[in-house]
This record gives sequence, C-alpha cells and structure tokens, in this order.
Amino acid sequence: MLHLYFYESMLLLLFETYDVENRYGIEQEYTLLKKEVHWPIGWPVGGFPGPQGPYYCGIGADKAFGRDIVDAHYKACLYAGINISGINGEVMPGQWEFQVGPSVGISAGDELWAARYILERITEIAGVVVSFDPKPIPGDWNGAGAHTNYSTKSMRNDGGYEIIKKAIEKLGLKHKEHISAYGEGNERRLTGRHETADINTFLWGVANRGASIRVGRDTEKAGKGYFEDRRPASNMDPYVVTSMIAETTLLWKP
Repeated sequence: MLHLYFYESMLLLLFETYDVENRYGIEQEYTLLKKEVHWPIGWPVGGFPGPQGPYYCGIGADKAFGRDIVDAHYKACLYAGINISGINGEVMPGQWEFQVGPSVGISAGDELWAARYILERITEIAGVVVSFDPKPIPGDWNGAGAHTNYSTKSMRNDGGYEIIKKAIEKLGLKHKEHISAYGEGNERRLTGRHETADINTFLWGVANRGASIRVGRDTEKAGKGYFEDRRPASNMDPYVVTSMIAETTLLWKP
C-alpha cells in the first residue's frame, strides 16, 4: 500500500510542479477463460484451435470469441465516463484488448483501474473468467501486455523527436529497474518471440513490434509525437508504470 501511495504522490508532484502535460495511452490486453476449466473461450476443451494468424482484429464466429462481452464492456465504460478509445481482438484467440486514453497524468491509472473493475463485473455476469496473466497459455501463443504510449508537451512540439530519443536512451539505462516493476510473470512473456523483445535486452526502433520501445512511423516523419513502451505486462500497476516512465524521462539524471 505504501508502494502505491509513493507512486501516486510522485505523479501528483510531477504534474503539479512541471508544466509537462504528460499524456498516456494504455493498451490493456486480457484473456477470457471458461469458468470450469480455465481454458480460453472458443478453444476445444483440452485441445487447441488453429494457429495464430486470422484472429487479430478478426470477425466471424470461428475467429472472434466473446465479442458480446467485449462490446458490453466498451459501452459500460463509455456510460461511466471512462476515456476508452478502442477495442480489438488480439493475436491469440480468446484474447482481447481495450485502450484507455490519451489521458493526462494520474488519470490514466484511475481510468484503467475503473475499466478493469467494470470488465470483472461484466465477465462475472457472463459466467466467464477474465485473466490478466501475461502468458496464460504456454508455448507458441502470444502473451498479454499493457503497452504504454507516452508523450510530454515538448515531445509533441516541433523538434520533439530529439527529445523522444533522449528519453528512450534514459529508459534503456534503467531497463532492469523498469522490468522489475512492470508486472509479475513478465519473464514468461518477454522471450524475444511473439512480438516481444527479450527481457534482458533493451532495444528500440521505428515501427518495430519486436522492440522494447516502438516509435511510430508518423512520429518519425513528423519529427514529433509519442512513443510506445511495449514492456509492461497485462497485470502491471498503471500508477507504478506511468510514474516510473515520467520519473526516468523527466527527473532522473544519468
């Protein structure tokens, strides 16, 4: 509890002291499981579906499993005033994602926790289990992350790309510290396969889904914008992750 209080206090101090207008967009992945056997919905009991490929952003009864739950969650978040900005089916069948943001400062953590709570309630009504485990099914299946998109006011202004690169360099120097706080069981997900970088390696790139930090092509082209930290696990604490990114990129002096 003290750990959480520290990071909440850090966030409030940052945003009250510095006119940085930190914006976050968090991509929350999760897996829907059958209640009785804790196996992904849409999968044969004790068996496996066809290989990954057609499920990502897929449609159809043989590709999208649980859309009624996902749509109900989306509508409930909108009704609750949560800044939810999208949903999509993920690479592994039975796995989905919703996005919260862009949100300013500590509100990103507030909105993600509220959205998680609403999802738990809706899955309870539907009789399924929601899992935030970063690797719910071992083997050749994608894990679940909480990619965290981030920018400051200076990154979004002209010349911001150079500031982004300096921020990424600082994140690389504190890679181990960030990894240790980015979610439990993340080592099972960050293997260097399935659209992840190896947990012991820090690398960044433009439009690179296998990097620790990804910069979008639009950001590179415009010379300003935001970047995406792909390391956080699906079960990460958003207060911890958002405040660590801000502390490392804004306050820490190498």
